Amino acid sequence: MKKNKIWQKNSVPLKEVERFTVGNDPDFDLLLAPYDVMGSLGHAFMLKEIHLISQEEYDQLKSGLIQIYDEIAAGKFEIAEGVEDVHSQVEILLTERLGDVGKKLHSGRSRNDQVLLDLKLYYRARIEGLLGKVEGLIDLFLDRAEELKSDLMPGYTHSQLAMPSSFGLWLSSFAEGLVEDLDLLFAAFELVNKNPLGSAAGYGSSFPLDRGLTTHVLGFEKAHINAINAQNSRGKTERNLAFALSGFAATLNRFAADSILFMNQHYGFISFPDELTTGSSIMPHKKNPDVFEIIRAQTTSMMVKPQELNAFIANYTTGYHRDLQLTKSILIPLFDQLEDCIQMTQLMLENMQVKKDILKDDKYRYLFTVEAVNERVLAGVPFREAYVQVGEEVEAGAFQYELKALNHTHVGSIGNLSLDLIKKEKEEKLEKFPYWIINEILGDLFTR
Repeated sequence: MKKNKIWQKNSVPLKEVERFTVGNDPDFDLLLAPYDVMGSLGHAFMLKEIHLISQEEYDQLKSGLIQIYDEIAAGKFEIAEGVEDVHSQVEILLTERLGDVGKKLHSGRSRNDQVLLDLKLYYRARIEGLLGKVEGLIDLFLDRAEELKSDLMPGYTHSQLAMPSSFGLWLSSFAEGLVEDLDLLFAAFELVNKNPLGSAAGYGSSFPLDRGLTTHVLGFEKAHINAINAQNSRGKTERNLAFALSGFAATLNRFAADSILFMNQHYGFISFPDELTTGSSIMPHKKNPDVFEIIRAQTTSMMVKPQELNAFIANYTTGYHRDLQLTKSILIPLFDQLEDCIQMTQLMLENMQVKKDILKDDKYRYLFTVEAVNERVLAGVPFREAYVQVGEEVEAGAFQYELKALNHTHVGSIGNLSLDLIKKEKEEKLEKFPYWIINEILGDLFTR
């Protein structure tokens, strides 16, 4: 009887059980395939170094694994029907092509630490890709803020007219918000960048595994020390990552909500080319903000996922549980969702047109009450007296203010956006992600 599962003995599980427990895991496993090969290369190198396999056997395994890696890159790899997962498929191919040496690769390893390793390598790569997209959006917000820094607009609190703002101030707020969101991603990255390999099924191995070596050759910062804790990081890693991604989603959500409002004809602050809006089937005048509405909905959905994962992993006892398989279907699509929303936000922001001289309309005159109070204070009137004077003018309908110049000079104000400081903070945070080191080490993995 042919065995298509690396754990299979002589009994065959009921097909209904197999269908239900496997679910759509093979679809996600195809995404993990290159990382399974990379992890196996690191593991094989370690097995050779501790003399559990010979140099000749290692050379065979390395050659076989690189062949499979190339097949994955060329789109020629698939998980055969009846094969449970990517780990089984890789091992089956190695055994078919290399014979008994293929059966030695799993020594000192469990599918538990193998899939955990694959996921961490996959998440680490997805974080790197996401960083580039986030940086591009931050830079675009900063560029447009610089371009529009002199164009004034109303600012609001409680959704009521408050004080003068500017398009530069508004847009750069999202740039800095995304920079701050990088802190959440780095915290999640630090957990992702810990090596679980060698924890086996969660209780270590009687083989003299060199966990420090696999940590190094796979480009991890450090290893999980405790074998049980390494396994318990499954689910926790996904929750932390989902929380980090939801931080970016929340920032994009606010920009989308603002833009929907500011496109409304009663505001009319911003507009977009017709091809970026949609129409109505019966109202010829409509230019609907469908892109922003979908961004708002998608990002709202993303902000729920950390809570879903938190509830998902609640009440687990120590050790691996098959439930954890389902965390893939919760977290992995979040990367695609977020990247899609970033791309569409960038498209809209690039094409956003702003209305000039908004604050010259008389309905915005009360935006300048604080300016009027401050001018009187600077002339020597105590603040509380100046406040009462302006307030009484407002109540009497007598308040008038001639806008000449706004003397906002402090850091982060209309007159001093300090975009260079936001850019510097962005660069400092991005430098904390050591991908130049990781990628150099992973490149060496194929030539050791």
